[in-house]
Amino acid sequence: MSYQHQYVDGTHIHFPMGKVVCIGRNYAEHAKELNNPVPTEPLLFIKPGSCVVALDDSFTLVEGRGDVHYEAEIAVLIGKPLSRTPNAEEVRDAISGFAPALDLTLRDLQATLKAKGYPWEIAKSFDGACVLAPFVPGDAIEDLTDIGIRLAINGEVRQDGNSRDMLNPILPMIQHICGHFSLQPGDVILTGTPAGVGALHKGNELLLELVGHSRFASRAL
Repeated sequence: MSYQHQYVDGTHIHFPMGKVVCIGRNYAEHAKELNNPVPTEPLLFIKPGSCVVALDDSFTLVEGRGDVHYEAEIAVLIGKPLSRTPNAEEVRDAISGFAPALDLTLRDLQATLKAKGYPWEIAKSFDGACVLAPFVPGDAIEDLTDIGIRLAINGEVRQDGNSRDMLNPILPMIQHICGHFSLQPGDVILTGTPAGVGALHKGNELLLELVGHSRFASRAL
């Protein structure tokens, strides 16, 4: 399985796919809808780059492993190395692009693992678990506290969020991440999902938007 970063104009970005750093429960309403406590500090986990697939005209769902839930998220592409304690200006300069993405979750499996107190990476890191759309350039978005993310399925809006509602805003979030481990060109940050997650089914028609910047139609197979 391979993936190559791409801008919305079709230009390819020439650094390898790295890790995908995710932040859980970064919207309070999403934490509540899953009956999870709202975290008091960023909740981080990592998906391997091998789980990333492109959001093309269609993408394939994993079969036989219970419900696959969609989670629409704002993805941030890192284009320069970051480590330790970068300031906000250094973080902003290192952002190469923004895109809408789907963080797919095997929800039944995740619930079973959490109930046993086990790690739940296998519910989040299977092949195809991160669906990435092409990126708009990092400098195309001026205000990182006002980025809309929207997902419609079969013509019905299911998720409609904005970065202003994040518990951990984008720049401080990335600074926090760098306090734990370095980021390299090609790494992607998934910044959390707003409320409205649910099961995704074969044949569903999706419209995924970075509101006002890019929108993509796709179909789950």
